[in-house]
Amino acid sequence: MTGEVAVLGAGMHPWGKWGRGFVEYGVAAARAALADAGLEWRDIGSVVGADTVRGGYPGYVSGATFAKALGWQGARVTSVYAACASGAQAVDTARAQIMSGLADVVLVVGADAAPKGFFRPAGGERSDDPDWLRFRVLGATNPTYFGLYARRRMAVHGDTPQDFAQVKVKNAAMGALNPNARYRAPVSAEEVAASPVVADPLRLLDICATSDGGAALVLSSMDFARRHGAARPVRIRAVSTVTPRFPNTVLDLPDIATDSWAAVAPPDGTFRTSIARAAYEEAGIGPEDLSLAEVYDLSTALELQWYEDLGLCGEGEGAKLLREGATSLGGRIPVNASGGLASFGEAVPAQAIAQVCELTWQLREQAGDRQIAGARVGITANQGLFGHGSSVVAVR
Repeated sequence: MTGEVAVLGAGMHPWGKWGRGFVEYGVAAARAALADAGLEWRDIGSVVGADTVRGGYPGYVSGATFAKALGWQGARVTSVYAACASGAQAVDTARAQIMSGLADVVLVVGADAAPKGFFRPAGGERSDDPDWLRFRVLGATNPTYFGLYARRRMAVHGDTPQDFAQVKVKNAAMGALNPNARYRAPVSAEEVAASPVVADPLRLLDICATSDGGAALVLSSMDFARRHGAARPVRIRAVSTVTPRFPNTVLDLPDIATDSWAAVAPPDGTFRTSIARAAYEEAGIGPEDLSLAEVYDLSTALELQWYEDLGLCGEGEGAKLLREGATSLGGRIPVNASGGLASFGEAVPAQAIAQVCELTWQLREQAGDRQIAGARVGITANQGLFGHGSSVVAVR
């Protein structure tokens, strides 16, 4: 059995602050993906929803929520939650169902209606949740974390606020070409530098917004795709949902009188590098094979870190890669041709799905003015809190 599944359809509800419920955005994206696939809702054998904890009980059972909104028709239903990696987990679940023969064609949907301002912990007191503790005990909102990470890059690698600003300039230029993006105007480095400081050294335009939006995919077996007339569809070749590897210790008690600990060597790389490595290994490719990458640019500094974690350049060389123009349209390896979170903002359970939508359109050569010439292989990357990896490799 092949490890690939076909992407028959991709659809989105444009990002913004629309003031409506997440179900409306998800249903609109689902219908767009079905239309793109040339299928009817009744053709779908399974629905996998990426959960949103901000949607109340319907958000926790998003698979059933979307199935009900589209009209009960007997499909299997699954709901998954993995914070920012929820969309990749949903794609992986759909792929597993297809490869196991449980379903020929699966609809994957994620949508969110985000609050204004910083994300806050949802679901009450959760003292066993590191995210809750970070907010409540340390007072470290997401921008605080982003600022600390940016300071680390400045101290260790010599990055500058001007480098960070150029990430925003690049992504805003590409987002201006994307009809689904929330922010569709070019931004200058001077405008970034003039925006208010939020978490030193990062300014308002260095940090992504919170947004409403939805994204959906129709995935199928390769046999179904051929029967449906899709002779050469975009294929998902790998999905990485790995967890971190911490140094382990092994208790050694040779006798009752002595205790000793044998430390296991730490992993060879960071959690984010392991996410990419697992995707590359499963897909049988390397960074040199990529045509494009879509990464989770929660802040401009974090995008530079992803360059290194994906192996697009060596450690500490992210800013150099940016300055050379390699990650811009027309460069060696465009990153965030969609405009990224800089242009969309964060609609958490939809974003990893939206990344695969962008790969699909690029690999089909349907990306319009932001099209990357000759795109054949793409990768997505982000991570969810509490140790959720998220990376998808798609090929044409």
